[in-house]
Amino acid sequence: MLDVRGLTKRYNRIPALDNVSFTIAPGEILGYLGPNGAGKSTTVKILTGLMDATSGEIFWNGVDVKADFTAFQRMTGYVPEEAHVYPHLSGREYLQLAGRLRGLGRAVLEARIDALLKEFGLWEDRYSPLSAYSKGMRQKVLLSAGMLHDPKLLILDEPFSGLDVNTALVLRALLRRLAASGRMILYSSHVLEVVEKVCHRVVILRQGRAVAHDRVENLRTVLRKESLEGVFAQLTEQEDPDVRAGRILNAVEAYA
Repeated sequence: MLDVRGLTKRYNRIPALDNVSFTIAPGEILGYLGPNGAGKSTTVKILTGLMDATSGEIFWNGVDVKADFTAFQRMTGYVPEEAHVYPHLSGREYLQLAGRLRGLGRAVLEARIDALLKEFGLWEDRYSPLSAYSKGMRQKVLLSAGMLHDPKLLILDEPFSGLDVNTALVLRALLRRLAASGRMILYSSHVLEVVEKVCHRVVILRQGRAVAHDRVENLRTVLRKESLEGVFAQLTEQEDPDVRAGRILNAVEAYA
């Protein structure tokens, strides 16, 4: 189990993340939501070791990850939102690099790479440089790299970015299968429709603080909303989108 307690990150005393706590149990997909600047990316960077927290604790199966953060990282797979890859490497070379950094043996690594490239429809382009890949193709490479070492915890930051409809449907089914096999998934996204369909619980952030941590159906019932979109808008105090759209249109028409 992943147990995050009181996670806080401050910049010049200004909190980007303020005393956030949550858990993810084996077999669970936790949706991690919030407007831009709410603290989602900060949380992800702390969990993946890209940033240090100001305070707070992270426990993995009851043990503070600070005791052996490298061991925790070996259990974790990460798929970032932006596909920053080495453009001169081919898709296959990038996955070989990722697998070797994870310490996978050659035979296992090559077999997994072949299987993933085929299943993600990248086999014919396996020797092409990543600079020639579309955004969706690069995203498939990142997804493959994040799963190569069979992690127990998968951290996904907007994993559907750039994917075509068919691949998105496959990924949605894959997330359910990963959870069913006992993996833990932290799923950070703005696509509320998908979150509502695949996540068991959600955490909603507003200005660095968690304003909700519950099952989607419970939040809908308590707040008397028909969808997660309505719950999100109320808890994050979002302005009626139709009102804002009207003001944007007025701004354009005013200068016609």
